[in-house]
Amino acid sequence: MSKMIRKRLVSLVIILFGLSVLTFGLTYLLPSDPVEELITSMGGSHDPETIAKLEEQYGTSRPFFVQYADWIKGVVFHGDFGVSVKYNKPVKEVIAQKLPNTVKLACTSFLTMILISFPLGILSAIYKDRIADYIIRFLSFIGVSMPSFWFGMLMIWIFAVRCGWLPVAGSSSWKHVIMPTLTLAVGMSCYYIRRIRAVMVEQLSEEYITGCRSRGIGRLKIIFCHVLPNSLLAVVTMLGMSFGGLLGGTMIVETVFSWNGIGQVCTTAISARDYSLIQGYTMWMGFIYVIVNLLVDISYSFIDPRIRRGMAQK
Repeated sequence: MSKMIRKRLVSLVIILFGLSVLTFGLTYLLPSDPVEELITSMGGSHDPETIAKLEEQYGTSRPFFVQYADWIKGVVFHGDFGVSVKYNKPVKEVIAQKLPNTVKLACTSFLTMILISFPLGILSAIYKDRIADYIIRFLSFIGVSMPSFWFGMLMIWIFAVRCGWLPVAGSSSWKHVIMPTLTLAVGMSCYYIRRIRAVMVEQLSEEYITGCRSRGIGRLKIIFCHVLPNSLLAVVTMLGMSFGGLLGGTMIVETVFSWNGIGQVCTTAISARDYSLIQGYTMWMGFIYVIVNLLVDISYSFIDPRIRRGMAQK
């Protein structure tokens, strides 16, 4: 077990190093000059003396490898991604202020997705090719087909504009969480309903299920003690990837609902060409993504005893 974790940690470091090179390299190769963008945003003069002074201050005139070495050293040892041009403060402060809201939205959406998809997916598999199965599959097909931003705007029109039950935008109270959460959760739920159904239908056709029935084991016990645990392994991998994707995918939803999170900040940073903030956002999302997938790999040993025994033998 510990050997597997060590291997995953080594791969985590390699992935993050590659991501840092790619992120810094791509922003370095962009045609626009961050110093010029800074002067424009501040309404200053573009005279050579001002440009040279700011280039010296931010170190943009130095060679690529020198800039990267200083940047990665600051990131690793101090969590310093530089200064945001848009907000005129350290990037780590901007991320520290906005990231908790995004994590809150992602967690509530993830839990809502699980509460919707697992019961309906199991129900659809149990009542395969019956009316309940047809209804669930039809609704899940519609949900998968709808873009999240369109569904979000539809909810705003119904529940905020027409009915006045929920606020249109913001993130200050629990009412503000409802529509963004459902917007993110519904599409993913519909996808997982179909996936859970497919995996469970496959498990229900296995020979060991026939053996369980021949021994007189009850239907519910077969479903929850045999079929569901064997189906989880295929689903858990996708759940881990979905949670990481949720953190990045909140960008559009946060913009639609004016949710005060890191996704909306990144959208603003892209428009303002705030490269330091874009780099910080990319690195943080990459870090969270690989950590979540590390936890998913560790969870395999708890879900499937065969994997745990294999790790113990190694």
